[in-house]
Amino acid sequence: MPKCLQSISADAVAPARVLNDFAKTNDKLVLRAGSYGGKVLDKAGVQALASVPSREVLLAQLLGVMQAPISGFARVIAAVAEKKGETAAA
Repeated sequence: MPKCLQSISADAVAPARVLNDFAKTNDKLVLRAGSYGGKVLDKAGVQALASVPSREVLLAQLLGVMQAPISGFARVIAAVAEKKGETAAA
């Protein structure tokens, strides 16, 4: 990413997202091409780059995927312990 855009945002895709959102509401700005990682992107490429979630969102999604099996296992263990508690009380 060019140094000028790095100083604007730590998020690599934020400039593309901001420009794409602004272009949707303003007819005077027309996106035709862009550049990312030294590669030239066409309009569809810029729009695809703008649709990538932010780093924080991606990390949150990854954490949710990683926690799902553990939390499911914990719920099963709690249900088994609760069921054993009910049978012992009866």
